[in-house]
Amino acid sequence: MTAVLFDFSGTLFRAESTGSWLRAVLAEARQTLGERELAEAARGLEEAGALPGGAPPVRVPAELAGLWGVRDRSAAEHRAAYTAMSRLVPLPDPALHDALYERHMTPAAWAPYPDAHEVLRTLRERGIGVGVVSNIGWDLRPVFRAHGLDAYVGTYVLSYEHGVQKPDPRLFATACAALGARPRDVLMVGDSREADGGAAALGCAVHFVDHLPVAERPDALLPVLGLVPHRAPADPAAPAHDPTD
Repeated sequence: MTAVLFDFSGTLFRAESTGSWLRAVLAEARQTLGERELAEAARGLEEAGALPGGAPPVRVPAELAGLWGVRDRSAAEHRAAYTAMSRLVPLPDPALHDALYERHMTPAAWAPYPDAHEVLRTLRERGIGVGVVSNIGWDLRPVFRAHGLDAYVGTYVLSYEHGVQKPDPRLFATACAALGARPRDVLMVGDSREADGGAAALGCAVHFVDHLPVAERPDALLPVLGLVPHRAPADPAAPAHDPTD
């Protein structure tokens, strides 16, 4: 292996709980809900799948199904899809739905898994290229910078910047090319067999982790280090290779 690609949400980072998300936005807006009303609203938002990076929706209304299916294709579609799901839940001020969306894009709304720093740092020390390939509608780079992980990432390939979503192999191919790695020498690590498993069609190896709360998943990324040994020094006499090979 010469490179490892990681998914973002549920793999390297986890979004805050729906309750924490709602509380933070209410506090910023200087609005209050009773504990019972707050719990009911948070439960409704979770069932609606309104928090990007949170639980998937229990049910997608027919009128939103088309938009939901392409939500990671562009920034506009991402915002429209998630705010539409949020608006299925009554809140004391309609402006709170947009505020919730804005909140989820802040570094404070995300926490890295406990072993993420160690794994990314060790891969870099071993000379292994690291990329992030994410279905997303906004720029997650500030989240990595705020949590001290950006220095370990060689490339970010984000669906909304390319107009295609995983499992489309073009996203994985773009990441491999950016890292100068052949797909057969690349490991993709993610939590979605459907989306992240798309890397296998390109020839990448794939390793899955469970999308769990941070406190419940302290070391699931560590096995990646066992799959990726120290990189051997490059042979200057070896012929150049095509990264997309």
